[in-house]
Amino acid sequence: MISRSTIDRVFESARVEEVIGEFVQLKKAGSNFKGLSPFTDEKSPSFMVSPVKQIWKDFSTGKGGNSVSFLMEHEHYSYPEALRWLAKKYNIEIEETEQSSEEKAQMNERESMFLVSNFAKDYFHDLMLNSNKGKAIGLSYFKERGFTDETIKKFELGYCIDEWDNFTKAALAKGYDLKYLASTGLTIVKENKQFDRFKGRVLFPIHSMSGRILGFGGRILTADKKAAKYLNSPESDIYHKSKILYGIYQAKKEIAKQDNCFLVEGYTDVISFNQSGIENVVASSGTALTSDQIRLVNRLTKNITVLFDGDAAGIRASIRGIDLILEQGMNVKVVQFPEGEDPDSFAKSNSDAELKTYLENAAQDFINFKVSLLLKDSNNDPIKKAAVIRDIVTSISKIPDGIQREVYVQECSRIMDISERVLFSELAQIVKKGVQEKSKILKRQQDPNQPPPEYFIEQEQAQMGLVKGGEVSTQKIDQLSILEKEIIRILLLFGNEEVEFIEEITNVDEDGKEMLSKRKYQNLVSAEIYLHLQEDETEFTNPLFQEIYSEMIHQLNQSEKLVVDKFVNHKNAEIINIVTSILMDEEKHKLSNWEGKSIEVKTAIEVLPKAVSDVVFNIRRILIDKLVNEFLVKGKEYSHEEKEEIMSYNSLRIRLAEKLKRVV
Repeated sequence: MISRSTIDRVFESARVEEVIGEFVQLKKAGSNFKGLSPFTDEKSPSFMVSPVKQIWKDFSTGKGGNSVSFLMEHEHYSYPEALRWLAKKYNIEIEETEQSSEEKAQMNERESMFLVSNFAKDYFHDLMLNSNKGKAIGLSYFKERGFTDETIKKFELGYCIDEWDNFTKAALAKGYDLKYLASTGLTIVKENKQFDRFKGRVLFPIHSMSGRILGFGGRILTADKKAAKYLNSPESDIYHKSKILYGIYQAKKEIAKQDNCFLVEGYTDVISFNQSGIENVVASSGTALTSDQIRLVNRLTKNITVLFDGDAAGIRASIRGIDLILEQGMNVKVVQFPEGEDPDSFAKSNSDAELKTYLENAAQDFINFKVSLLLKDSNNDPIKKAAVIRDIVTSISKIPDGIQREVYVQECSRIMDISERVLFSELAQIVKKGVQEKSKILKRQQDPNQPPPEYFIEQEQAQMGLVKGGEVSTQKIDQLSILEKEIIRILLLFGNEEVEFIEEITNVDEDGKEMLSKRKYQNLVSAEIYLHLQEDETEFTNPLFQEIYSEMIHQLNQSEKLVVDKFVNHKNAEIINIVTSILMDEEKHKLSNWEGKSIEVKTAIEVLPKAVSDVVFNIRRILIDKLVNEFLVKGKEYSHEEKEEIMSYNSLRIRLAEKLKRVV
């Protein structure tokens, strides 16, 4: 692992404007820089970089962060990969923390496998382009498929000569250990013999998201019926077929930019689409789609368009992947090519413009696709039609978002001419059954930390609006979340400021009348907020805001001062995004230049005491409403003590409303 001191040096040395300047054209805008968003196609610049705060914000997508998070978002590096990129740029020597001998051995094993795989990629590519056999067999095959030199270079395609150990001998001669040639599967070792796994095959290197070579796919060029048409690297420490998508490295930027990913089946489908100008495409490489593969795409976009060829049997076998995509909370569309066509052949037989037009016009919602596919076999049979409806509702049940589920239920109701009430009832039954199955698994695992099954059922039903009360509680949580974010904003921007607050004190005179007086006092903004929240025993409903707030209080207890940089360079990317969004929103507000427009605006410090009291009082108001509602929903006769408690809460509500100038 990279040492803490190295990470600190990287953050100290990296200049966000220099790093981003390598990828985005920036122009000076006051003390900041502006540019066009690298994540969307926009004509007006909404991308801002602050050299003073060392942060960036893309107002068109809401993304933001520091130098490391930019590389993670734009280049899709992992956190360590981004740190290593910056260390190399700023000539910082990377120190590794002390590892156990077992950890070192494991790391060395993996690195050795990556080195061998990279050598193989270069060797196969060079051999195909520069040797007589490579050009005559491997290169001519790709040329016959219609691939250009630029495409062949982009995907680093190669060829392994049809000799028993040509590659193995070359690798051993270069000093690579046979152990790693075997563990990557490049060489098959049997007793005292060794031979090339991919001999006589053209090769498709398989890249990780960051571009490292994980393995290979090899296609045979002879008509040998005993040999597999396609052969992949075996599973290893660096190659897991179910966790990899072919073409993800070449497609990642375009997927993020287009906010959509085309999913195909084979290597040549990906390459042909790229050559036709559609670069946001990946392949599952002939395997059934997995949750891990979908999560790779989910890092780049929420939208997947699944492309099926005209083979109906193949479609039915692959359609299960749609439910997996829905389960990940993603939006899915489907395109089916004409009978006898697949993405590769269709791209070759049509112009680039025709291909793009077809993809746009043929894309359909998964419900319409399933209906058109499954109803073909029903022959107006009511029992088969009911099975189709149940199949579609099962797919809808996979969607985690309650609003989306309801929209799809309405759509299904319209298409299948069946009442929404019946569909919601069936949906509730499917969800309940799924939860019960989960609970059985949990019981078998005997995990004492898991809630009882009833909890899951209530949660699922509340999300779908199948039980009363879910909408109200969600609304309250949303209000609290907005107020919690405001507290974080005030603390980040003004937590270390000392300002004058006013306290209202109620006294009772000799006649029992209430007398209101006011007391002025100085206090730190952070201390004032902390005291109020501590008094109310307030816990944030948003876990990220709670984490930020807890760390702020820890800082105050340690040094009585908030250090914003610690949140800008936080290990949690979501916290970085929240913090930089708040800071950059403030920068954007400054750029409005109200004073220059002769508009008198109070300074933030002047309105700070009221902003603090308003947010604290509003949180109290919502929490009191919650307590009152908890009494009211019981629907019973109240005791004298309970009536007094409700009256006390209502009195508090009125006083808070007066302070906030609200109507109860």
